[in-house]
Amino acid sequence: MATVERPHPHSWWPRTIADTIEVGAFPSGVAITPDGARAYVTNYYGNSVSVIDTTTTTNTVTDIIAVGANPYGVAITPDGARAYVTNQNSRSVSVIDTATNTVVDVIAVGASPSGVAISPDGARAYVTNQFGNSVSMIDTITNTAVLTTIVAGENPLGVAISPDGACAYVTNQNSRSVSVIDTITNDIVAIIAVGASPSGVAISPDGTHAYVTNQNNGSVSVIDTITNTALPTTIVVGANPFGVAFTPDGVRAYVTNYYGNSLSVITTANNTVTTTAIVVGAYPFGVAITPDGARAYVTNWGSNVVSVIAIEQALTLT
Repeated sequence: MATVERPHPHSWWPRTIADTIEVGAFPSGVAITPDGARAYVTNYYGNSVSVIDTTTTTNTVTDIIAVGANPYGVAITPDGARAYVTNQNSRSVSVIDTATNTVVDVIAVGASPSGVAISPDGARAYVTNQFGNSVSMIDTITNTAVLTTIVAGENPLGVAISPDGACAYVTNQNSRSVSVIDTITNDIVAIIAVGASPSGVAISPDGTHAYVTNQNNGSVSVIDTITNTALPTTIVVGANPFGVAFTPDGVRAYVTNYYGNSLSVITTANNTVTTTAIVVGAYPFGVAITPDGARAYVTNWGSNVVSVIAIEQALTLT
């Protein structure tokens, strides 16, 4: 009988732990280069960034880069040339040249910088200052913080920028809200009520929805970015959800459940959880998906490893 390629009825489900990679102490943030060749992982108590070669079958750590005190978040410019790392206890952002994997600049920002996101044109980086209740905007051409006066709410943590670059969405942990910043005027244009202790935020590839993890509710809030209002029903996931990322086609969203030691998969068409049975390491924190949608990289805060999830896209039937 001929071999026929048919779509799998559960396309994009993660099926297996493809690899487990040892990194530094207490890995938190993770970002993947636009070409999918490397993953950058912040090691919170290692004061370093591990660089993983994602093109090899062994997922080898090729570099360990010293940065500031307690690196937390990481974002990579659209051209892949720079990685921006927030150092919580240094009140700074380290800029890494990804060609040489060396720190080429250090930028002073506010108190306890945490989340970081870069505009689609690569011209600006937005950094949440968790204990400063502010957001710093960095000019990535000059690598200077040109604005640190945007009041975002109490304990701003996560940040994501819409695909058109028009708005930045900031989670305010102690305000149970998300602030929407107009990136042209740098004014707050909306404050959206969500669940308890909102942390991670990701925007769908088509820019129509933002997904927010509510740590203390075990849920995900979905925001309509056209109206900047939250949908009335939240999505129940695992215990203490933290990180969130979309597949490149926007069909699925992946959520790390910090106290569940698991990954939840949300089908975005109907906002239902497909599975919460994907067991990873201890206290999964951040998650990033390769540009080809083939793998998810999950940082495990409590076990000092990164779990690599193979994402099944098709099934060969004979």
